[in-house]
Amino acid sequence: MEPFGARLARAMDERGPLCVGIDPHASLLRAWGLSDDADGVASFCATVVGALADRVAVFKPQSAFFERFGARGAAILESTIRQLREAGALVLLDVKRGDIGSTAAAYADAYLNPSRPMYVDAITASPFLGLGSLAPMFDTAAEHGGGVFVLALTSNPEGPSVQHARGIDGRSVAQTIIDEISQLNKGVEPIGSLGLVVGATIGETGHDMSALNGPILVPGLGAQGGTADDLRRIFPGNLAAVLPSSSREVLGAGPDATSLRAAASRTLDACRDALGRPGRS
Repeated sequence: MEPFGARLARAMDERGPLCVGIDPHASLLRAWGLSDDADGVASFCATVVGALADRVAVFKPQSAFFERFGARGAAILESTIRQLREAGALVLLDVKRGDIGSTAAAYADAYLNPSRPMYVDAITASPFLGLGSLAPMFDTAAEHGGGVFVLALTSNPEGPSVQHARGIDGRSVAQTIIDEISQLNKGVEPIGSLGLVVGATIGETGHDMSALNGPILVPGLGAQGGTADDLRRIFPGNLAAVLPSSSREVLGAGPDATSLRAAASRTLDACRDALGRPGRS
């Protein structure tokens, strides 16, 4: 299969630089007038797919909100992934997996092997057992044209105590992750398939991502406090590779399909303006 980086670059050119998170948490289900159970999640996902699947470049289902309903939740997630991909969207599954050896390989096989029922285009992963522990995920992604987005600089208040800690070479943990992913992406065109996760509300941390040559998933737009202007301020040298992610800012407009489309369009327009990516004529 064509590498994920190439498919992502084309999707962002064709549909615009926006990832919509699919996070059916209890408060959002209630706001939509749905029950906090598997039936509510199924209705929620059906509405999102029907309203947005053919117009958004990337969707990011959060696995935990499906897992809490057991086998039924997993089945809804599988069906939602399949429908999104059939509509031409890329699916980035937010699972934040991170383990070692055969377990890491099994996670990779579960999500990045096209023969598996939960197959997606890319996943999120945690590198804090050491970036080398993610090698099975990187290898499986390379074999099947998939992508991996590695946590680097997150917006949660607990993050800096680990991510900003410095090693014996003076680099922060986050900068080490950035540098190693940059090496793995070196020379790949149009961009590499290994990306970073960097929160929209981290502020100016002094980390250098200029050599990344890969995508940057930027969650936190909208309800979490991040703005489209933050993208230009935090990523001045990487704007073409930034993939902003919004969940509540878009999904809060539901359940009306027209309102969902309007919210996605507004968010996308703001991201295009901030990133200097005009719409296709």
